[in-house]
Amino acid sequence: MTLETGPEIKALLERVRTIALVGASDRPDRPSHGVMRMLQRHGYRVIPVNPQLAGQPLLGETVVAELSDIAGPIDMVDIFRRPLAAGEAVDAAIAVGAKAVWLQIGVINPDAAARAEAAGLDVVMDRCPAIEIPRLGVARIAA
Repeated sequence: MTLETGPEIKALLERVRTIALVGASDRPDRPSHGVMRMLQRHGYRVIPVNPQLAGQPLLGETVVAELSDIAGPIDMVDIFRRPLAAGEAVDAAIAVGAKAVWLQIGVINPDAAARAEAAGLDVVMDRCPAIEIPRLGVARIAA
């Protein structure tokens, strides 16, 4: 289901514990780096995904090459990819059994979102959790 209202998005952010961040960057000036740090500060476990950085440490986590390299359940996949490339990340999220996909601001791919919805995943598109968490007053710190 596509989540569009504040209460729907807040409920997702309150139940999520583990986030795979596709397109993670080791450059502090990149949005994905700042979002990863912010999510960690709010208590989420964020697993960075980037094939070019695989095996390297990033903000206390080891970068994996792809979603299928992650052991254990993934609650949400946060996608920092160009809109056309986001479809591949969404398909990988479906394949690994993620519960939700979050396409970042400017990452708009209705076909990929429809595939995720058809597979039973929650979908948020063209938004950023680092903006939504304070805006919606998501107070829970993940355990």
